[in-house]
Amino acid sequence: MNLYLRLLMTYLKARRGRRLGVWDVARTAFRVLPNDLDQIGHMNNARYLAIMDLGRMDLMLRSGFWSKTTRRGWYPVVAGQSISYRRSLKPGQRYEVHSEILGMDDNWFFLEQTFVVGEDVYAHAIVRARFLRKSGGSVSHDELLELAGPMPEGRGVLPEWITEWSDGSKPPKKVSELHD
Repeated sequence: MNLYLRLLMTYLKARRGRRLGVWDVARTAFRVLPNDLDQIGHMNNARYLAIMDLGRMDLMLRSGFWSKTTRRGWYPVVAGQSISYRRSLKPGQRYEVHSEILGMDDNWFFLEQTFVVGEDVYAHAIVRARFLRKSGGSVSHDELLELAGPMPEGRGVLPEWITEWSDGSKPPKKVSELHD
């Protein structure tokens, strides 16, 4: 239930918040709530992934990209993500999630999401995603770029490690392919 309330709050704040371009960095503020905590007393690692959903939603809402894609019957899906943790977020602590689209390859687009307190990075994630059609199939990059506008100069060339991670992290299609 808490995440539905946070989703509603994200939506309401986005309506009142500063408008962004889809290529801008969304800085979304949160606070560690009691139900975010694990038995050790810091934010649970699974909660980071849920909060990242809200950060991406904030970017899409404030840039107007959410309404543009839903009018076309498109919706985003996460196909992979990798997150590394540097420091623990504690009860009641305020933090921001910085969400930014890094670029695309032939099949996916990639976002960077960073959990920040002041100038300190607490966690850093890369997300591999795409848009699907409610009627079936994937939305092409050309269609996405036509809707979003051209990628800014210097953006879009993915670091080699992200390409390697993306290629190496796809799950097998069948159980029999595991551990090959």
